[in-house]
Amino acid sequence: MKLEVVVVPVSDVDRAKEFYTALGWRLDADIAPDAEFRVVQVTPPGSPASVIFGTSVTAQTPGSAQGLHLVVDDIEAAHEELTRRGADPSEVFHDAGGVFHHADTDARVPGPDAGRGSYGSFLSFTDPDGNGWFLQEITNRLPGRLDPATTEFASAEGLASALRRAAAAHGEHEARIGAEDPDWPDWYARYMVSEQSGAEPPS
Repeated sequence: MKLEVVVVPVSDVDRAKEFYTALGWRLDADIAPDAEFRVVQVTPPGSPASVIFGTSVTAQTPGSAQGLHLVVDDIEAAHEELTRRGADPSEVFHDAGGVFHHADTDARVPGPDAGRGSYGSFLSFTDPDGNGWFLQEITNRLPGRLDPATTEFASAEGLASALRRAAAAHGEHEARIGAEDPDWPDWYARYMVSEQSGAEPPS
């Protein structure tokens, strides 16, 4: 089962559409079969799940969606981009508890995680209705956190980086076996999938 859509309650559909598309989110649909029903779907860059808002799509109070999370691999670069795109994000922070962020701001410590550990750095922003979003920096997934059957890359740059890491690891592999590996494409594929999914890499 894959999470496909999150519904966000808004009071002004056009304002929400302008806000989210200004963030660089892809506009997938804007359908209004009649004056009482409208569905707008947007998708954050690289996300397999989308966001829907509109008219008569939810009974939730506008602004009541809180704790929505987006994952990035560079929290400071994401902060710069959100600022440039007008989202007015919070400063980057980490939590005093070190596990996840608390619901309120009391335990927030300014700046990214001291060791820049994966899962440890956050920022927050809200849409015009007050729906609350967090960004979390994840640079290395814990074992078992990804399904190896659904390994994917969000960008050409991410795929290129994975290929470079696989090439370096494969060079070490060939040095260990003392010969060229004619099946290097299979080795690359197993290495790249294991890196994302947290499985044991090929020897």
